[in-house]
Amino acid sequence: MEHPVPSGPLAVRWLRTSVGEVRAGTLTSARVELENAGLAAWRAGVSASYHWLDERGNPLFWDGLRTPVELEPGGRTELELQLRGPIPPGAYRLAFDLVDEGRLWFAEVGNHAPELAVEVLPRSAEGAVDWLPTGAEPAPDRAERVRAAHEEGYAAVGGSLDVVVGRLGRIPADLEPYAPGGGRNPAFAHPLVCPSLLPGLEPNYEVAGLPAWRPEGDEPWLYDGRVTARLRAGRRGG
Repeated sequence: MEHPVPSGPLAVRWLRTSVGEVRAGTLTSARVELENAGLAAWRAGVSASYHWLDERGNPLFWDGLRTPVELEPGGRTELELQLRGPIPPGAYRLAFDLVDEGRLWFAEVGNHAPELAVEVLPRSAEGAVDWLPTGAEPAPDRAERVRAAHEEGYAAVGGSLDVVVGRLGRIPADLEPYAPGGGRNPAFAHPLVCPSLLPGLEPNYEVAGLPAWRPEGDEPWLYDGRVTARLRAGRRGG
């Protein structure tokens, strides 16, 4: 279906869009072919991007990864866009758009933003490594909670530690933020201690001598206080 293209400096004609298999939280690629149908050249600052919408078209994840595009008026190009699948898995709509960084999205000035219906699949939890020290006792439901979180899309999953101390002992101060209790905390301000990490990630930090992962890059991560393991004070990672 041909959509009208606005007249003016910033106009785009979308010629073709496609996307392969998408899994929650993972990187994948889409291909688009488009034309600069406006009067102004696209220079540095203009990028192709995307939004994840629900089935009714409401925005869920707005600021997608950017793919720079420079094109003269009347020019056509084909691009491979890198995109990250939304969390959690399910039915979405993937909307493509151009952005003039710091100024506007092209759809805001009347351009069509093509959409594709996408069924986002669970992420694979295969190969996940649970970085618990020798002698730590995982809670009976830890493995299931961790697997479910990875399949939801999170590459790194951390939880709480039930630190056991002697009668006169004290929990190490560095481990106090990880005391059991509470649920998911998307604003957790500390590294994930004794995390479960998918292939490609390894501990990059230590807390009280224990392996930890401090979020870096744009891999999605989760702290969930319900993911618990028991640890005796003085136990060190190994």
